[in-house]
Amino acid sequence: MAGKPVLYYYNARGKMESIRWLLAAAGEEFEEKFMKTREDLEKLRNDGVLMFQQAPMVEIDGMKLVQSRAILNYIANKHHLYGKDIKERALIDMYAEGVADLNEMIIIYPFGPPEGKDASLAQIKDKAKTRYFPAFEKVLKSHGQDYLVGNRLSKVDILLVELLYNVEEIDPTIITSFPLLQALKTRISSLPTVKKFLQPGSQRKPPVSEESVAEGKRIFF
Repeated sequence: MAGKPVLYYYNARGKMESIRWLLAAAGEEFEEKFMKTREDLEKLRNDGVLMFQQAPMVEIDGMKLVQSRAILNYIANKHHLYGKDIKERALIDMYAEGVADLNEMIIIYPFGPPEGKDASLAQIKDKAKTRYFPAFEKVLKSHGQDYLVGNRLSKVDILLVELLYNVEEIDPTIITSFPLLQALKTRISSLPTVKKFLQPGSQRKPPVSEESVAEGKRIFF
């Protein structure tokens, strides 16, 4: 029987955090091996386990998977969080890409030049408030169901709630205009596996700090 998945990244959120969220929500325990130096990354490259020479990488079920979306899709398929048919999967993927667009902006924001920080932050808030959150609120309103697709939990519900938490750290007022998103956040956060992940001491990573940004730059740039 395969052991626990092993996550290879550095000790911060970045592109691995969505993977942590999804594994935790699915109830699948995982281990982490943190890169602490540029040499740690180079060793993985030299060992030939990073197909495109980049992390994150997850060792799971006898595979070494890279590319965060591919990893998320595998976990979703494995745990029946990917819809019941091809049409539902198409919707889940479409919504997940929207989530990823905004989340990517949040991930790279701390690494940007200081002179551009205010403009980047304003853009994140504006797109959350005028583009992405209204779109998801409309989806939930259109069918009146508890989840975004097929009235059952899927990967995109988890990823969207992660995004809601991330945006609330930037501006707690934005979500107040979207009652259905607030209700989704409460609903998902109350799931036992997610509730456990949200508790102190879990493998959920804290907000990005100056120290973690510096560490990320040392390893990856």
